[in-house]
Amino acid sequence: MALPATPHSPGRLVVIQPLKRKRCAGCRRGPLSLLVLEDGAPRCLDCADLGHLVFLPRGDTALTRRSREESTLSVVVVRFNRRKSRYERQGVLVEEAALARAETRCLADAEARRRRRARDARRRVAEDERFAAAFAAEILRLFPGCPVERARAIAAHASVRGSGRVGRSAAGRALTEGAVISAVVAGVRHGNTAYDQLLMSGVPRYEARRRIAGTVQSVLRAWQGVGKEDVG
Repeated sequence: MALPATPHSPGRLVVIQPLKRKRCAGCRRGPLSLLVLEDGAPRCLDCADLGHLVFLPRGDTALTRRSREESTLSVVVVRFNRRKSRYERQGVLVEEAALARAETRCLADAEARRRRRARDARRRVAEDERFAAAFAAEILRLFPGCPVERARAIAAHASVRGSGRVGRSAAGRALTEGAVISAVVAGVRHGNTAYDQLLMSGVPRYEARRRIAGTVQSVLRAWQGVGKEDVG
């Protein structure tokens, strides 16, 4: 069975990954993992004067681009997709030294990206700490009887980045009163009542909330009163 028509890549040399076992029409070596079509006949890379090149699979766009920039000679590698009836790129052939230089450049970039990620992580941590402190301060403004450490714990829990909790909502980020109160109510529900135990025993969520509502309100009232007994 003949190979499909020679793939066309304007201004570029093309090498094929054959689907069937092929031998070189020149030296008769085979089966060939890569071949060049010359006048419809398969040639191995050595016979096509491309044997000094190394294969770089597709997948790393930056490495591919830089390898081609560094290589005096580069070749596109394709394979025929029967289902789609077309050739698809599999990678490139480049000079080994060029690939090494490209890898060095990419590693340097990787280190720069690592340092940038580290800086960004430190910045996010600082931002999160400032926001959690502001959230805790707002809790203490609304509930001056709340123990300071408890306010900090509620704020830290509510404002965990990526948690989806009320502190990360738009209202929470704006420190609206409703969002802050919601965070405090949740903190009291889980920390000052038997709510979690009720859920674990199979009590439906709304029924569990009904049962502990009085305790929640009692704690909130105590925290709203300056000088009241510490219930945290």
